[in-house]
Amino acid sequence: MRLRFLPLVGALTVMSTSAQVYKDPTATPQQRAESIVAEMTLPEKVSLMQHQSPAIERLGIKNYNWWNEALHGVGRAGLATVFPQPIGMAASFDDRLLYDVFTATSDEARAKNQLWKQAGPLDIYKGLTFWTPNVNIYRDPRWGRGHETYGEDPYLTSRMGLSVVRGLQGDSFEGGLYRGDNPLNYYKLMACAKHYAVHSGPEWSRHSFNAKNIPARDLWETYLPAFQALVEDGDVKQVMCAYNRFEDEPCCGSNQLLQTILRDEWGFDGVVVSDCGAIGDFYNGGCHQTEPDERHAAATGVRAGTDLECGGVYGWLVDAVSNGLIDEKEIDKSVIRVMKMRYQLGEMDDDALVSWTKIPADVIDSDEHKALARRMAQESMVLLKNDGTLPFAKGTKIGLIGPNAADSIMQWGNYNGFPSSTSTLYSALKERLPESELVYIPGLDHTSDKVIESFFSQTQASNGQPGFDGRFWNTNDKSKDPDVTVYYPNPLKFSSAGATVWAPGVPLGGFAAEFTTKFTPKQSGEIAFSAQSIGWLWIEINGQGIFWGANMKSVEACKYQVEAGKTYDIKIAYYCTEHDSDALTLDFGSQKPLDVDAILNDLADVDVILFAGGISPQLEGEEMPVRVEGFHGGDRDIIELPAVQRNILAKLRESGKKLVFVNYSGSAVALTDDAVPADAVLQAWYPGQAGGDAVADVLLGDYNPSGKLPVTFYTSTSELPDFSDYSMKNRTYRYYQGSPLYHFGHGLSYSDFKFGKAKIKNKKGKGAVLTVPVTNKSKVAGTETVQIYISRPADVDGPTMQLRDFARVDLRPGETKKVEFVLDNDTFSWFDPANDEVLPLDGEYIIRYGSSSDPAQLQSLPYTFKQ
Repeated sequence: MRLRFLPLVGALTVMSTSAQVYKDPTATPQQRAESIVAEMTLPEKVSLMQHQSPAIERLGIKNYNWWNEALHGVGRAGLATVFPQPIGMAASFDDRLLYDVFTATSDEARAKNQLWKQAGPLDIYKGLTFWTPNVNIYRDPRWGRGHETYGEDPYLTSRMGLSVVRGLQGDSFEGGLYRGDNPLNYYKLMACAKHYAVHSGPEWSRHSFNAKNIPARDLWETYLPAFQALVEDGDVKQVMCAYNRFEDEPCCGSNQLLQTILRDEWGFDGVVVSDCGAIGDFYNGGCHQTEPDERHAAATGVRAGTDLECGGVYGWLVDAVSNGLIDEKEIDKSVIRVMKMRYQLGEMDDDALVSWTKIPADVIDSDEHKALARRMAQESMVLLKNDGTLPFAKGTKIGLIGPNAADSIMQWGNYNGFPSSTSTLYSALKERLPESELVYIPGLDHTSDKVIESFFSQTQASNGQPGFDGRFWNTNDKSKDPDVTVYYPNPLKFSSAGATVWAPGVPLGGFAAEFTTKFTPKQSGEIAFSAQSIGWLWIEINGQGIFWGANMKSVEACKYQVEAGKTYDIKIAYYCTEHDSDALTLDFGSQKPLDVDAILNDLADVDVILFAGGISPQLEGEEMPVRVEGFHGGDRDIIELPAVQRNILAKLRESGKKLVFVNYSGSAVALTDDAVPADAVLQAWYPGQAGGDAVADVLLGDYNPSGKLPVTFYTSTSELPDFSDYSMKNRTYRYYQGSPLYHFGHGLSYSDFKFGKAKIKNKKGKGAVLTVPVTNKSKVAGTETVQIYISRPADVDGPTMQLRDFARVDLRPGETKKVEFVLDNDTFSWFDPANDEVLPLDGEYIIRYGSSSDPAQLQSLPYTFKQ
């Protein structure tokens, strides 16, 4: 592990008393933490072990909230640059660009923190400790949170994760400490490796699931390497323990994970924080129930090594000490670690000593960061299939259709911030193409074959005009008169994107709203509500509740029978749950079957049909109450494209026109030719604020795609093992025995690349250098990613191959470059069943190189490794 050394600032004086050490910024963070903890009472210590830590004024400790998010930009904290979801950034295979992304993110985080400090006490999402990256292995495409990760491969996840940590914490890309003009060597931010460990679904059972009988090989070769890399090579300062159990122990109470492996073997010296509510799972009904009550759960968590709790159970630690369940000295260890981090951040010192506080506010949503978001979105695009249709020729008339063509919220993914503007595919094409070359047909849904014919014009607000009366309370307490009233003449559509308030005088977060109207239908029948919300939503008709839910999209569940001429009182109630991450879109009317023939008629004159389909973060994500066929609790039951989209695509194919499919998803989708009979297929992920421009850049030929799949795309759900089985057998490119639809590492280009014969030259001393020649045979400049895999033929139980290195190389037409890779002990680290560990093993290997993990695309040469 790389050590950080505190330089002397001038000539240090000897502290006169130990009581003054914590006030001295030239003392080490460890010394200061020990000093201040020695001054605390037990209740004060316990208060600092919870994510919402109160101020202790007599010791100069300010209030602090540890919970902050930066999954792909500063999250849940108002205006921020929104980069692509991590699974998309992983597809770039560009860890240097990822480092730049998280350097920009940490710049924005520091600048925002300064603004908030000036405004008053810090609340949630306004601190310097960020709970990212997610380095769990995306072992199964059905897992709803897989798009928060960097894919299915431990090596790729490790490299990308290191870039995230170094960019956030203020280190250089190579891992050396970046001092800048910071004489006291403060960290910029604190990153967090999560969710430790063996945690990748199912979402619906994560509070009770027991990852048990995990083969040692899978543990050490698949599930732990990224965590180990971030601890040993990245100096990550936080580790978040997961909800699930590991070998019968809750992860946040696992001595094996938190003490034996994390601290004793890897030397982790930072803070372990629980996932939110995970300590409560120790005793809550329907969860693990390994402890009888709160005090036992709190004591077990601390003894195992969980220093900080996201939740409220650790408040019972005072009682646990008095009942002899834990010694106060064990609590001291955790409080010292917690306070040490606060000193390392400079959070306890004067801003004048901390150079990071000088980052100006104008970096937030800056033009430079917007350009970076677009660049990363471009590099994330993976061209899966192309028969020559792409890029579109100049003058091509495009018919744009599909549920994701104009959905900005979908592009933000989850754990997102809010940009000042978002380019969708529709807005990007509309801006670039003449009106005569673009036909757009809105209204399609991801999963429903029905559309809503709006009855909004049949409503009446209090002013006698069609619309809704809006009332806002600037807290969630509606017992008093509303603070703001507004009339809305159009279907409801709100979002706090770009720090935009819903109405003048309404705060960004922490508010409640009601929208009321009188509805007199012209015809009898069933009406349906189309609603999408980030926050709690309540729909009521004539005092009867017909829908109640949060953070979801639901049409089928919101129906009501009406009679012509009768007046109905409709009330829509909304409660913000994410402080300033709120959105609501709502309309209602008659639900009718989708008329594909009418769509085809509207597209009669176009040259090519562009379908923007796939799924969305409202269907796949973290433990969510999704009520749609094919999706369960945030996970997916099947990996096939929703049936309604498959049926529409089949009809569009029958038209005989060229068909291009853009798939927006955070997971692998079975995009077989039968399901998606397209001439070209582009995987766009959830591409962030610049996603529309990035997709349009590829389609129109302004950017040559270079993305590579960080996951395997399978042909069908039937190819997958049991979701709850954590054995790696027949999972991912490393163990899958079948023929995937698209291999890990796959990605086409508008260029044509050829790999020459590689050579290996032994270095003086130890190791060797592999040189791979790559030529661009086309007339189009492009970028290829050279991928290096190794196999160990003698290991019949091991993976068929493993990624060991990669490099992006830019090539002009006709140009050849020789790309060098160092082969060292890490390259030939392999699982040793005799010792149940991964270490360099002498023996015969096969080195494979090429543009993907597809054996047909790889060249190989044998190599004998000897230490």
